[in-house]
Amino acid sequence: MQRREFITLLGGTAVALPFAAHAQQSDKMRRIGVLVGQAENDSDAKARLTGFQEALAKAGWSEGHNVSVDYRFAAGRAEHVEALAKELVALQPDVIIAQGTSVTAALQRESNKIPIVFVTVSDPIGSGFVANLPRPGGNITGLLMYEAGITGKWMAMLKEIAPRLARAALVANPKGTAYDYFLQAAEAAAPSLAIEIVPSPIENTADIERVIDSVARVPNSGLLLPPDTTTITHRDLIIALAARHRLPAVYSLRVFVTAGGLMSYGTDTVEIFRLAATYADRILRGAKPAELPVQAPTKYETIVNLKTAKALGLDVPPSLIVRADEVIE
Repeated sequence: MQRREFITLLGGTAVALPFAAHAQQSDKMRRIGVLVGQAENDSDAKARLTGFQEALAKAGWSEGHNVSVDYRFAAGRAEHVEALAKELVALQPDVIIAQGTSVTAALQRESNKIPIVFVTVSDPIGSGFVANLPRPGGNITGLLMYEAGITGKWMAMLKEIAPRLARAALVANPKGTAYDYFLQAAEAAAPSLAIEIVPSPIENTADIERVIDSVARVPNSGLLLPPDTTTITHRDLIIALAARHRLPAVYSLRVFVTAGGLMSYGTDTVEIFRLAATYADRILRGAKPAELPVQAPTKYETIVNLKTAKALGLDVPPSLIVRADEVIE
């Protein structure tokens, strides 16, 4: 299903609802839970939630008037996720928005009845959240972050900007993302690009420093960072280490590049949160998660930071600049 068709379906369904459903919405306060892996004051988290809130309001839901929203933030600490999931489920919301693989897994362990809409999850089938994408089959559905093949695109970008690159470390926290999902895809694509993939799982800042220092000791190495709450939380450290060691890096999210990273290719996460609000709206109006298809992303953006490239001593190919949706100078 294409995104345009998906949005049309959402709009069409809303129009088709009987007047009684709209009346019920205004008469009864509904409750939404939101569990975010990032910190409450994280600029990226704020932008995502603003998009969610705007889309929710556009659908007719006003916080404090006909809906209450309970937010919880794990602040990049995996040990907090379980307790926060229990806390939200105990509130018995009508629907919960779950950001990330570990958050969705924790909520799934707590409830098989409360509807859950995941965002920024890349392997919902492999993670055991849904039976299949068209018909999830349980109490969980949501918005797919990335299909595994995107790793080949990330690696090709690294090779394009650093032609002598021979090694790429795949850096992410296996507890926060579908690590094997990305690793297997990267290893499958690596031979055609003459790149050796170095599995580099991390959990904390000490791991990040150790991994990047180790990668930097071998010439012609680079960094590959799939989406992961731990690396997003510590993005300033990662960007600083990459700059110190003059390592080319490709990121899955634009927030890394706007913070000084080299380049990214990925989905618009604010848009994903907006779409999550439309799914929450449908569920509040009576739709079942089992019948709401997991929506794959259809919009990607390439961001390149020319200032960072210059500092790393890299010449950005004109072909990459032409393809970029945004160039930071």
